[in-house]
Amino acid sequence: MKVLVVIPARYASSRFPGKPLALLKGADGRALTLIERTWNTAQNISAVSSVVATDDDRIATEVRRFGGEVKMTPSSCKNGTERCAAVLAQLGDTFDLVVNLQGDAPLTPPWFVDDLISAMAGDEKIEVATPILACSPEMLSALRGDRLAGRVGATTVVRDRLGNALYFSKEVLPFGADAQTRAFHHVGVYAYRPTALGLYSDWSEAPLERVEGLEQLRFLENGMPIRCVEVDAKTRSFWELNNPEDVSKIETMMKKMGVN
Repeated sequence: MKVLVVIPARYASSRFPGKPLALLKGADGRALTLIERTWNTAQNISAVSSVVATDDDRIATEVRRFGGEVKMTPSSCKNGTERCAAVLAQLGDTFDLVVNLQGDAPLTPPWFVDDLISAMAGDEKIEVATPILACSPEMLSALRGDRLAGRVGATTVVRDRLGNALYFSKEVLPFGADAQTRAFHHVGVYAYRPTALGLYSDWSEAPLERVEGLEQLRFLENGMPIRCVEVDAKTRSFWELNNPEDVSKIETMMKKMGVN
């Protein structure tokens, strides 16, 4: 399959302005920007082309500095999915799949994306897919800790028996999750077929999408299933950079895992 990985990156953020240019120190003490670390993740995914999608010259300059490819997208794009659609429109409908690798998850293992691609290659009926990770007790505690502190952090998901998403939320779902009834951390990566991206661009922003601040809910509100692909972190720690407080947490994780 011909796969395009798009890394959407915007400078404006109410919780963390300039987040793509935030510096993160690896295990070797070397500091790289968040967008460079995410780009490096994309380079470890099997047999794909990669591009950063942004509307900000500061981010574009940084991407070009480290040798990445960048496409400028309209500032009117409301989210990463719309930026993916804008890039696909520029490049032409020559890809079988488009992967949205969000720029705030530098610890995303490349096999998460490989698993998504494999799932869609094995079932042509899947139009949109996203990875989910079963919460360990430590992760569940961290998710609840963010909520108690008033921080909007990671997203959870509940799914049906077919593996399709029922709902995504920045609250911890399901309420009362424990070892028997697991919570699943939604990993901010999506794989779309071009037809799904085209439809998404034609739909207006949906009410639940707006109130949750979660772009993927536009698919669900318009009746398009999202297949949840359960992935295995293989002992690696995973966390997204949502707030400034997450910088030190991710740096600690990288040091522990030996990620430079």
